[in-house]
Amino acid sequence: MPRLSLALKALRELGPRQVSLYITYQILLRSGYLRWKMRDRSRKIDIISLRFSGFRHLCALPDSEALKLCLGEEGISALLAEADQIVDGYFRRFGVEFAPITLTPPGELFHWIDYETGHQPWGAEDPKFIWEPARFGWAFLLGRAYSISGDECYAESFWRYFEIFRSANPANRGQNWTSAQEVALRILAFTFAGQVFASSSHSTSTRNSQLISAIAQHADRIPPSLLYARAQNNNHLLSEAAGLITAGLALPDHLQARRWSHLGWKWFNRGLRQQIDSDGAYSQHSTNYHRLMLQLALWVYAIQNNSESAALQLEKPSISKLQLATRWLITLTDRAAGRVPNLGPNDGAYILPLSVQPYDDYRPVLQAASQAFFDEPTFEAGVWDEMSLWFSLESFKTSALPANLPNCQPLVIRNSSYSAWAYLRTARFNGRPGHADQLHLDLWWRGLNIAQDAGTYLYNAAQPWDNSLTRTQVHNTLTINDQEQMTRAGRFLYLDRAQAKITAHENAKDDVWQRVCVQHDGYRKLGITHRRTVTTYVDDRWLVTDEIIPVSRHSSSISARLHWLLPDWPWKLDETELKLELESPHGWISLQITPASSLQPATCNLQLVRAGKLLAGNGDVAPYIGWVSPTYAHKVPALSWGIEVEVTPPFSFTSEWHFPKSEQ
Repeated sequence: MPRLSLALKALRELGPRQVSLYITYQILLRSGYLRWKMRDRSRKIDIISLRFSGFRHLCALPDSEALKLCLGEEGISALLAEADQIVDGYFRRFGVEFAPITLTPPGELFHWIDYETGHQPWGAEDPKFIWEPARFGWAFLLGRAYSISGDECYAESFWRYFEIFRSANPANRGQNWTSAQEVALRILAFTFAGQVFASSSHSTSTRNSQLISAIAQHADRIPPSLLYARAQNNNHLLSEAAGLITAGLALPDHLQARRWSHLGWKWFNRGLRQQIDSDGAYSQHSTNYHRLMLQLALWVYAIQNNSESAALQLEKPSISKLQLATRWLITLTDRAAGRVPNLGPNDGAYILPLSVQPYDDYRPVLQAASQAFFDEPTFEAGVWDEMSLWFSLESFKTSALPANLPNCQPLVIRNSSYSAWAYLRTARFNGRPGHADQLHLDLWWRGLNIAQDAGTYLYNAAQPWDNSLTRTQVHNTLTINDQEQMTRAGRFLYLDRAQAKITAHENAKDDVWQRVCVQHDGYRKLGITHRRTVTTYVDDRWLVTDEIIPVSRHSSSISARLHWLLPDWPWKLDETELKLELESPHGWISLQITPASSLQPATCNLQLVRAGKLLAGNGDVAPYIGWVSPTYAHKVPALSWGIEVEVTPPFSFTSEWHFPKSEQ
């Protein structure tokens, strides 16, 4: 698509305000104005910081005995074992695999603007591999281990790594200063460490002064590129605002503290109001970024009592939006596993790792958010309560606010026995879609994710992994003529937004079935509407009917492909009956696909794919088919089952799922 056409579409769909903010930032960046404005800033901030050496603790630390009681022996052992790995130089990157804590960026260091404008190479295919260890997220684990054990090796390790980073990353130079969001997240980690290690013999006055100077330098880096964060109007803006709030509260005597605080509170409150929809959905259409937003809100909520101004607080409209957002994500949480659908972009972010629970367990954040914004827990007491202890939520009380929240929620369907549930993707996009995934069905049974979302894997990589898991064809939905539901205009941008709506939702009087019907208009240029009807029965049976409906008279033949992404389990396939069986930990699950009666199964092109390799059927296979990415830069094999037909609409597929009887 020509650049001018794309630019006009972006202007129309993103709005003139967002586009003008981005253009203004690029002009300031590339004209040399930002470089001129930031000249000698680090030296000036350093001099100012030396004059104001006070460091304020932001919230009360939890009692070590309360932490031990919450974690239990098993949890304590797991925490100390991971902290010991950090002492030895390894951290859990993107929540899964251990990787070296590399704090020295590759190559000669240049001003961050040189990397941002492309005048200097990054020295890595994906900057996230440089940024992730330098976020200092692992410092939270060292602090937690120190609080429980009192072992000085954890404090000594933090200060050793801090000094390495400070020496290898002088202010505003190098890749680790390019993203103001990364800078802001380090502020949170530095202030946490400064407080939790305050009593350590390794926390000398010299080191504390260096930490204060580093926090000030980091805070000073954020305002020059705040225009970019405002243009994105996503988690970048919230992260940077939280960083400014934190620096302003932690360094109250600094000459810039008041400015940082006012900027931070202004954009944090405004960001929450703009980015959380009226039903609680987050603007980035991502469960991972939704959790990141809640973690930032919890951090700000916990430290706001240190604000000297009643005006510099989370405002009531912000709390109301956070209530909606908390409930929205709770609705999408599998109670048996604490996991959620891997919806939308997932960059592996878990910015406040204050729990021994796995990366994909959302209960720690949702338990804390429920206590903060509803003043009551969502889950029973458990090891996931550690995060709530760190935020001192038992001592906080949310101001009285009406909890009569609207009924709009993510479209979740549950069978009558509550053994299985499904999320049916029906988005009304106001912002930028993350994935082309309308009418995707995420199906869960007894804590197992049966019909899955492929996730993300990598944002910045050569083909075929250039953010390829955003495509329609890897989601559990229909693809027509091998086209996306929306126009892909870049790695992170879809235009011509497909909009979905619910057309019917009904229950049988005796609750033997529940039925939901939805549709989207992503194939309107082809003169086609995709309608999906999901019916769940009391006998652990699910029926999914996909209809291809011509908007007007339609005589042309089309290609229609139905896709299901399934766990990598032992399987049996009956190609004649189009029936696939999977051996789950709880017995055999079957999925049978039936095309419209006018079509014989033999005329269907079937493909069963695992990890980019064809297991059954015929035809070419894209290398990104048959994978699931549970977190960033990590992928595991999955079974991809696709059925493709050449037909003239109207036409339909029926997918029938059977699960073993649930144990009573």
